[in-house]
Amino acid sequence: MKVAIVEDELLAATYLKSLLEQQTFIAISELIVLRSVQQSLSFFKENSVDLIFMDIHLGDGKSFEIFEQQRITAPIIFITAYDSYALKVFSQLTLDYILKPFEEEQLHQALRKFIALAHQFDSTVALNSIAAIANNTDAPIKNRFLVTHGYKLKSILSREVAYFVGSGKHLFLHTRDGNSYIYDDTIKDIIGKLDAEKFFKINRKYVVHIDSIQEVIRHSSQKIEIILLPQSDLGSPILVSKSQINALKNWLDR
Repeated sequence: MKVAIVEDELLAATYLKSLLEQQTFIAISELIVLRSVQQSLSFFKENSVDLIFMDIHLGDGKSFEIFEQQRITAPIIFITAYDSYALKVFSQLTLDYILKPFEEEQLHQALRKFIALAHQFDSTVALNSIAAIANNTDAPIKNRFLVTHGYKLKSILSREVAYFVGSGKHLFLHTRDGNSYIYDDTIKDIIGKLDAEKFFKINRKYVVHIDSIQEVIRHSSQKIEIILLPQSDLGSPILVSKSQINALKNWLDR
């Protein structure tokens, strides 16, 4: 089994490497230590592994940037000093996390979980988790959204939002009472500011609130349509991205 450690702190990487070499839960044939986003991108462009231990903050950026440029399918165990980051990732059904500073037993627990769940690990769920927190891990969940309504400013509560739609260069906030407003943000960035229990990015245009989903229609295993309430004014059917189908099912079944 090939295992990669993505960690920029030399002492932390050395400590984890030593524990992995001593453990007897999994047989490791090759253990690779990657110290940066760029080094990881170069490695994963040409190589694959069976398991990844990955810190969130690296010296040249956040490890999430790796997933924006490379398709990673191996199970991931995050290692982090930030409890809020770890809990967000864990709640989104990535394989597991280890909170720094960690002891040997914590690593063993994570390896036990890997052995038990690796065969059913779904990389699309992990990628959805990563997308949800990639750009705004330091930001608290937004509860209010300030929009312009004529000559007035209006604050819309999160529970009043039905969905966000990206159209052209604008992001539109649609409320449950049927109104819509231009909101100063992007689909890519807004998802990381929302409560992941309530909001889901179903494709590159739509982020929807769980309570705005009227129906989920399965046309085939690779084609799922969402019916929203209130209905979107874009007209075309709202289809879930193929890469998000399994993640959506897990989100709806939580």
